[in-house]
Amino acid sequence: MRLHHLNCISTCPAGGHLMDGRTPGVLTRAHLCCHVILLETDRHGLVLVDTGLGLRDVASPRTRLSAFFLALLSPEWREEMTAARQLERLGFRREDVRHIVLTHLDFDHAGGLDDFPQAAVHLLAIERNYAFMQHTWLDRQRYRPPQWDTRGNWRIYPAGGGERWFGFDAVRNLAGLPPEVLLVPLAGHTHGHAGVAIDGPGGWLLQAGDAYFHHREMDPERPWCTPGLRAYQALMEQDRRARLANQARLRALRRDHGGQVQLCCGHDPVEFERLTGRPLGQPVAAAGGGMAHAAPAH
Repeated sequence: MRLHHLNCISTCPAGGHLMDGRTPGVLTRAHLCCHVILLETDRHGLVLVDTGLGLRDVASPRTRLSAFFLALLSPEWREEMTAARQLERLGFRREDVRHIVLTHLDFDHAGGLDDFPQAAVHLLAIERNYAFMQHTWLDRQRYRPPQWDTRGNWRIYPAGGGERWFGFDAVRNLAGLPPEVLLVPLAGHTHGHAGVAIDGPGGWLLQAGDAYFHHREMDPERPWCTPGLRAYQALMEQDRRARLANQARLRALRRDHGGQVQLCCGHDPVEFERLTGRPLGQPVAAAGGGMAHAAPAH
């Protein structure tokens, strides 16, 4: 199995340094990533973990995303950064993607689903249910049905009662996927939010989605987050107690099993650049180019 880390369109919230901790000043916009992982498997084709924002989002953002989040996050609309275009740079076809495993259905994680209409999409049932109900105003902003033309391909799973993975519940045996790919329920940001664990070339990698937003939140001794991202997480949470409890469990996982499991989240640019060795705004190197074909899991 080979792993490729892709930034599938940066979001650029107002607040600068108060958001990402590294943009000079507070009057310019910050840059966060939409961290997608592309897996090359031996017998199961290509697998995407999340999709980021997609081609249709780039072409017609106002029909696909809410005016609220377009204004708040001001995505950097670059077609070459979509998952579809980056995997083509690697020499693949979109039809080669046979599976997509979702951490959750927020617009910036599921925007590219329509770019892979043949792929089976794996997610927790409770996430599907809350996305369909759209009870609150915020739910209607974050969950965008225009991005779900492939909903007939969705494969849903219960969140509880599975096997254990380093002390966490885990959904194994995802239909058609290798046993090295697991869903790990991490409720809080949404009720059906999950991490995706991958047993890759260098050991386990947990893509924790939006369970946390800043790499220093995973410091076992002195966790810290920028004030802007702390406020954004509070705005977006559906279950505060569960979100904070799962962050504490992830810190304990890093403390106790850091040699066996590496963590990354969905939006932290520092983690992304450490894993890839390339700047946030640079697409993956084309196949046969000068840079490494894939970033290792560890």
